[in-house]
Amino acid sequence: MKIFVICSKAFYDQIPPIKDELEKHGHEITLPNSYDNPNAEKESQSLSEDAHREFKKKMFERSRRVTNEVDAVLALNFEKHGQANYIGGATFLELYDAFSLGKSIFLWNDIPDGILYDEIHGFAPVVIGGDLGKIQ
Repeated sequence: MKIFVICSKAFYDQIPPIKDELEKHGHEITLPNSYDNPNAEKESQSLSEDAHREFKKKMFERSRRVTNEVDAVLALNFEKHGQANYIGGATFLELYDAFSLGKSIFLWNDIPDGILYDEIHGFAPVVIGGDLGKIQ
């Protein structure tokens, strides 16, 4: 299965062992936007508002293109700043893209409580509870 891993930049350091395990199971993995340069967004912000807007636009376009090419997305939703199972704005949009394109959606942890709970619940994600064997 081709899987696009999506998550907050705060979780990038947790990706390597997950990626390795998924690949051991025969999956082909696409890493998150700016994974190779987590500071890319801050760098664009330091240039100008227009540069930052263009950066975000390109990231949204890349996410949509990648999501169209894969079978599934895996959202890594860990604790961030005291919020359990964090899913930020960009990850939410990537989940929506996956839903609208008919892709399988996997969440590492439960759907976070909050304003987007109902929307994410409506995407019918499979919560794997950290068990990569549940991705099929």
